[in-house]
Amino acid sequence: MTSIGGAEMVDWNLALATATRFVRPGPDVSRDEARAVVAELRRHAKASEEHVRAFTRMIPEGSQPKDTPVLVVDRAGWVRANVAGFRELLKPLLDKMQERRSGSPGGAVLGAVGGKVTGVELGMLLSFLASRVLGQYETFAPATRELPAGDPSDSGGGGGRLLLVAPNIVHVERELEVDPHDFRLWVCLHEETHRTQFTGVPWLRDHLEGEIQSFLGQTEVDPMTVLERLREAAQSLAGARPEGEEAEEGRSIVELVQTPAQREILGRLTAVMSLLEGHADYVMDGVGPDVVPSVAEIREKFQQRRARGASRLDQALRKLLGLDAKLRQYRDGERFVRAVVEEVGMDGFNRVWTSPNTLPTKAEIAKPADWVARVHRKAES
Repeated sequence: MTSIGGAEMVDWNLALATATRFVRPGPDVSRDEARAVVAELRRHAKASEEHVRAFTRMIPEGSQPKDTPVLVVDRAGWVRANVAGFRELLKPLLDKMQERRSGSPGGAVLGAVGGKVTGVELGMLLSFLASRVLGQYETFAPATRELPAGDPSDSGGGGGRLLLVAPNIVHVERELEVDPHDFRLWVCLHEETHRTQFTGVPWLRDHLEGEIQSFLGQTEVDPMTVLERLREAAQSLAGARPEGEEAEEGRSIVELVQTPAQREILGRLTAVMSLLEGHADYVMDGVGPDVVPSVAEIREKFQQRRARGASRLDQALRKLLGLDAKLRQYRDGERFVRAVVEEVGMDGFNRVWTSPNTLPTKAEIAKPADWVARVHRKAES
C-alpha cells in the first residue's frame, strides 16, 4: 500500500493484535465438547448443501459449480479472516486517502501516528463484532495458509469461503435454550444459502465487487472524518461517551456518502444485500420443517433476540456501524422473497439471478409486485 515514510493509513498488524487481545472469551466448553461441536458443524454444513440446492433449485441437477471451503473457526480466526478481507476490499479507498493526505501540511506526521490510532480503533470494533457473528460467507476473501479460499479467477463462482464461528453458535443456543443440534443445522442452512448464491450465480461476485469499488473510488471524505467515526465507535466501546450524549442521527460509517452517484450505488447495494439476506432467511425456514424439528421455536426466540437487541452500548454501536440497516435487510428481503415465490413460484423467483438487470431495485424490495411486473410480464409480453 502507498505510504508516507513507511506508515500506512491503517496499521493492519496492530488492528489484528488489538482485536485478538480484546476479543471476549467464548463460552466454557471442554476439549471433547469443542471437538464434537466442530465435527457436527462440519457435518451440518455438508448436509445443508444438498438441502439448500434441492429447495432453491438454483443449481441445475448434474452441474458442479466451483467449490469454496467451509471453515469452522473461533473468534480469533474470524478476526484474522476479516482483517485480511477489509485490507483487500478497502485498498482503493485507503490509497486515495493516503494520496490526498500526502499533499496536506503535516501529512508525514499523520502517516506515522494516524495508522497506529486507526489500527487500534479498527481492532476494537472487530473485537466487539467477533463475539456476535454466527457465520459469514466471505465473498472477497484472500487465501492464506491458515484460511484457504476459492480461486477468484475460476469461472463458476469461485473466490470465497464460508466461516462458521463455533463459540458464538454455542453461546446463542445456550442463551436461547434451544436444541443445540437443531440450532446448529438451522444456522448452517442460512450460511449455506449464501454460499449457494455465489457458487450458483457466477456473475454475482464480480458484479458486487464492481459496485463496491465504484462506490469507494468516488469517495471524497477527509481522512480525519473517517478517523473521527472510528474514534466515536471506540469511545462507545470504552464507555467514554459522556452520559446523555447520543450519536447524531444518521452518522453511521456506511453513510459517509457525498455524491449523487454514490447514493445511487448504495441504493443498489442495499437492494442486493436485502435480497441475499432475505433469501437466506426464507430458505432456512423453508427447509427447516423437514430437517429441523424445533424450527418454529428457534425462529420465534431468535426473532425476539434480534428485536430486543442488547445493552445501550450495543444499540449505539449498531447505529454507528449501520447494523440496524442490516437487520432491516433481513426483514424486508425475506418479505420480498416470500411475496414473489407466492406469486410466481420458486422457478419464477429464480429469474432474479439471470443478470444484474433482473436484480430488484431498492423500491422493488418494498413493492415485490413491481419487480414481478417488470421481469415477468415484460418477458411474457
